[in-house]
Amino acid sequence: MSADTQPLTKVDSAISGLSSSPTEEKKIGHRRASSSAAGVFNINDLEKDGKELVIAKETQKLNWKLNTSPASLDDKEVLKKFLTTPPVKKIDLHFPLGLEVTARNLKGVTIKDALDAIHKQFKKKADDELELPVLAGFEWDKEESWTRLKVHQKKEGAPATSGKKKKNKGGDEEE
Repeated sequence: MSADTQPLTKVDSAISGLSSSPTEEKKIGHRRASSSAAGVFNINDLEKDGKELVIAKETQKLNWKLNTSPASLDDKEVLKKFLTTPPVKKIDLHFPLGLEVTARNLKGVTIKDALDAIHKQFKKKADDELELPVLAGFEWDKEESWTRLKVHQKKEGAPATSGKKKKNKGGDEEE
């Protein structure tokens, strides 16, 4: 029976330890507040204030294939730009067939954050599995949903345009 009483004292010590946990929660809350950058908004706050989002136009010119890494893009500077103005901490990206991914960054969602979130969903898909494999851009429709962007896709993109450039370069060399 003495073995039975020892576990009870351990249970008692665990209960008495609960009183110290609220101070730990306060520390965690303080840490979270410092990790968000100034000037970066919560999308729900923007909706309450009626502030409109402006999407970076660079996303339309990327010609990025959804199943390739965003690091494979030639223009690395575009990836560092904020996806929206004003910058937000997180935004949902909604695909036409119903898939929804969320891009998050406490310092402001960048174009790279959005592409990373999309790539994570499509990286295991082969080119022929994707009906529309190239990103055409994003659209914000405040009437439909303030907190998410529609993702637009297209059939052709970087492979077709880069192929034309290669052919033109080859043609220039032949002349």
